[in-house]
Amino acid sequence: MKRENLYEPFEIVCKISHECTKLEHQHSFFELVYILSGTGKQHINEYTLDYKSGQMFLITPQDYHSFDVDTATEFFLLRFNDIYIKSKALQSENIQRLEFILQNANHKPGCILKNQSDKNLVRPLIEALVREVANRDLYDKEITQQLVNTLIVVVARNIAKYLPQQISENTDEKIVAILNYIQANIYEPELVRTENICRHFGISENYLGRYFKKHSGETLQSYITNYKLSLVEYRLKHSDKRINEIVAELGFTDQSHFNKFFRQQKGMSPKAFREHFMNARVA
Repeated sequence: MKRENLYEPFEIVCKISHECTKLEHQHSFFELVYILSGTGKQHINEYTLDYKSGQMFLITPQDYHSFDVDTATEFFLLRFNDIYIKSKALQSENIQRLEFILQNANHKPGCILKNQSDKNLVRPLIEALVREVANRDLYDKEITQQLVNTLIVVVARNIAKYLPQQISENTDEKIVAILNYIQANIYEPELVRTENICRHFGISENYLGRYFKKHSGETLQSYITNYKLSLVEYRLKHSDKRINEIVAELGFTDQSHFNKFFRQQKGMSPKAFREHFMNARVA
């Protein structure tokens, strides 16, 4: 299985393909794929779905993917890596939103733009990026970076807004605000305690519990636990961080607390989980 690398913070590629773009492959970076024109099939992991003009897909480093082209397809590709995520180009809040994308994209085929107004916004953004890359005019680098940042945040909004699954376009805006608050403060355990969430939004604990369950389909504590677990799993699978570094980053009391939390959720220690994943990749 071929694995591609990226040696710049981000890269923009525009290309027209008349056949299968590549055999199934994997990246060490993140890739946003926008279909400017054409039709075909997208394969990602074990899923397959038709694609068409106006759709955007997110490919993460753990995904295996390829495209089968039915009619000549014009692809816009935005590739970005950890260097860009951690740079000062993105403000801290947007980094946390991006973290949410990376952990919670469902890794299935299909357009990630669920909000119709954002679909209408994205194409002009991409067309502007294509022009800046082609023309190399005055201040093109600065304008390109601002457009790239905007595109990333628009994608983040779409994924954040439509998770958990029960959240839809008609969902009360308050639940979206609560989810965004949790995502932004997940690294600070005190801030995502029930009483602090209630204080921030000016609601009672009894109301918050009922309201969150009704609109998200799971309890508040279950959501926080599952979200934090997804961050832990990603680090164990796709980073070289030591266990004590993960403990400190995600605000666990100590390594014993972290081990107990992880074992309760996954039935094995973090070390065993990482070893199992690495062995499965080699096999």
